[in-house]
Amino acid sequence: MTIFKTLGQFIIEKQADFPYAKGELSRLLRDIGIAAKVVNREVNKAGLVDILGDAGQVNVQGEGQKKLDVYADEQFIKALQNGGECCVVASEEHEFPIDIDSEISKNAKYIVCIDPLDGSSNIDVNVSVGTIFSIYRRDSIGGRPTMGDILQKGSKQVAAGYVVYGSSTMLVYTTGKGVNGFTLDPSIGEFCLSHPSIKVPARGTIYSINEGNYRKFSSGVKKYIKYCEEEDAATNRPYTSRYIGSLVADIHRNLLLGGIFIYPATLTHPNGKLRLMYECNPIAFIIEQAGGKATDGRQRILDMEPTALHQRSACFMGSSEMVDKVEQFLRSEDDR
Repeated sequence: MTIFKTLGQFIIEKQADFPYAKGELSRLLRDIGIAAKVVNREVNKAGLVDILGDAGQVNVQGEGQKKLDVYADEQFIKALQNGGECCVVASEEHEFPIDIDSEISKNAKYIVCIDPLDGSSNIDVNVSVGTIFSIYRRDSIGGRPTMGDILQKGSKQVAAGYVVYGSSTMLVYTTGKGVNGFTLDPSIGEFCLSHPSIKVPARGTIYSINEGNYRKFSSGVKKYIKYCEEEDAATNRPYTSRYIGSLVADIHRNLLLGGIFIYPATLTHPNGKLRLMYECNPIAFIIEQAGGKATDGRQRILDMEPTALHQRSACFMGSSEMVDKVEQFLRSEDDR
């Protein structure tokens, strides 16, 4: 008989890792898992119903159909509002944070930053998309949370994770005690532990970068790409170029197989393009907990001081030796 462990069981078992918590974080992670199941259902039938883009049509109940990323945003916010463990939600879909001021959440201690549907432009061509989330514990005591409670360094995250909606749907998360992955079993409607204690190999043979922007890259990034393309048996080069264009899908592959994901600053995006609070911080936390490395090319991402909700950053994440190597090229560029 196959013995499996559900996400809910696993979270409860690990609750003792948080002596200051009384089950709130466990319930919060459970709420996110429930919303992920709802979004997964809609993602999987997106090709069957006209939910792609602004359809301008109504369904059989007379309800207007909405873009899938808006739908995902609504589902996660609703789950967090109803759960009562979250006091503020910051979503990539909203300019300002959403204050949850209700009777059930009046004593809530947690703040969630979320990218509800990362890579949503890929839905139309049936490419994997995902959800990225990050959880912080508020610093202030009493009153409503402040912007300072939200704009915390990534190193202060208490949990982070992502859901990848692909050929199978997986939820991968960390609470600072390693990384574990759960695959959704549609026959029972539960996320089941499938990838315990994930460790990213120290060196891989995959590099992931949008080389269509090559002319906009710095000389250090260009030199690293050339390095990846060179033949060298000792380091298993040339490396394989794999770029999906969906952050969770690229990161998930490299996390399991080893590799590096690069989204550098460019001439058109001098500060980088990915958002620090919604994408870089949570993924960096996961990568580090799996034994990898995550920097903006010059400093550790989790040490970066956020100054704005939608702040952008360059990122170099993945196998530690590969990130170290690209940083050598970038330092060489700085020394010129």
